[in-house]
Amino acid sequence: MQDSPLEDRTVVVTGAARGVGAALARELARRGARLALIGHELGALESLAASLPTPALAVGADVTDGDALERAAVLVRSRLGPPSVVVANAGIAQGGPFALTDMASWRRVIDVNITGSALTASAFLPDLVRTSGYHLQIASLASIAAAPLMSAYCASKAGVEAFAHALRAEVAHQGVAVGIAYLNWTDTDMIRDADRHAVLRELRARMPPPVRSVLPPELVATRLARAVERRRTAVYVPAPLRLVQATRAALPAVIMRRSRRALPRLEAAGQLTPTGLLGAGGLADDVEARRRDLPDGG
Repeated sequence: MQDSPLEDRTVVVTGAARGVGAALARELARRGARLALIGHELGALESLAASLPTPALAVGADVTDGDALERAAVLVRSRLGPPSVVVANAGIAQGGPFALTDMASWRRVIDVNITGSALTASAFLPDLVRTSGYHLQIASLASIAAAPLMSAYCASKAGVEAFAHALRAEVAHQGVAVGIAYLNWTDTDMIRDADRHAVLRELRARMPPPVRSVLPPELVATRLARAVERRRTAVYVPAPLRLVQATRAALPAVIMRRSRRALPRLEAAGQLTPTGLLGAGGLADDVEARRRDLPDGG
């Protein structure tokens, strides 16, 4: 792609092993960016890096490990140069009734999605100040409208939205821009796994048509890449999510009324069960967590 402001710029993407992160990495490389791909699935990141048309670096790091992210930042600077853009994309999800949820899993969603985003910003903020760069926080429809049976995910995405607003106000005078990407259902391993569970499949099916459709990750990546090029404060994918933002104050009451009707039926059918961490990314995170719990770290 000609004349992109991203050409020859270094861009960091966390959670790039698959889904939106991988699609965004490909789209940014197509626009001439050098990519630093960060996550704990090093093999998948290395395969993606090797397939990109521009210089790319795969770095194995858990986003909840601040020391690992600091080391990653040093490596990225030395190999690719200081980043002009950081995309905090890494995230996991689980579903099911809060009362039946394994709290260690619930806390892990919070830790990856909120703490991981903050640690990512912390590790690379000196670079963004140096380059007058742009930080894009990947959020969700769940940041705007909290749904039943997704308490950890909704809490985490509301948290990253608030974090991004606060960070934007702190760093604007330093020339750093901060954007929030509000994404809806995207055709990723996480969403395909969610659709295997009747309760989450029905949750999506009961949404209004504009926001229940599942979008291809390539389309989402194109919209995100444009937002990065233009240093957008907010990007909504699909665009009608902007209308949901405008009505968010009324949403809790609407969601509660619908839940009161739907949940008793689902409970009677035995469909209100915990899902565990969703998708291949959730499985990989669970494997990584088990490795970390071993006495010698694996």
